[in-house]
Amino acid sequence: MMTTTASFTDAPSLEGTDLGWSDWLEVTQNRIDLFADAVDDHQWIHVDPERAAGGPFGAPIAHGFLSLSLATKFWSDLFELEGVTTKVNYGLDKVRFISPVKVGSRVRMNAVIAEVSEVPGGYQFAVDQTIEIEGGTKPAVVARGIYRFYA
Repeated sequence: MMTTTASFTDAPSLEGTDLGWSDWLEVTQNRIDLFADAVDDHQWIHVDPERAAGGPFGAPIAHGFLSLSLATKFWSDLFELEGVTTKVNYGLDKVRFISPVKVGSRVRMNAVIAEVSEVPGGYQFAVDQTIEIEGGTKPAVVARGIYRFYA
């Protein structure tokens, strides 16, 4: 993986840029358990390996929102805009959880800067994000992340 680094003044020219793929990240039971504690969602399909082994996926699966939240790490790994004072996770558009992420799976993300628009004091980036599962046929998550960068 290579981080794309650009200058704040170059932001408008980045529209359409495919940032490539992040490195792989293993989704461990410990990560799932910590997320369950953080959001107070201890459904057995996530946190009870014995029961989940007999469930519909044959193993515990990550919460959909855990899989989505990894976009923050992957986005930071893939892109750096220099010359900014503040970076804001502004929101998401059209999030879909396509495939469950089983414990022990490895995931990574592709990001494409779909749109760059000027906002007061900075730029807003709409980024098409696809989180895939190693060896999977369908992505785990597809979403459009909205990020703001201020000078």
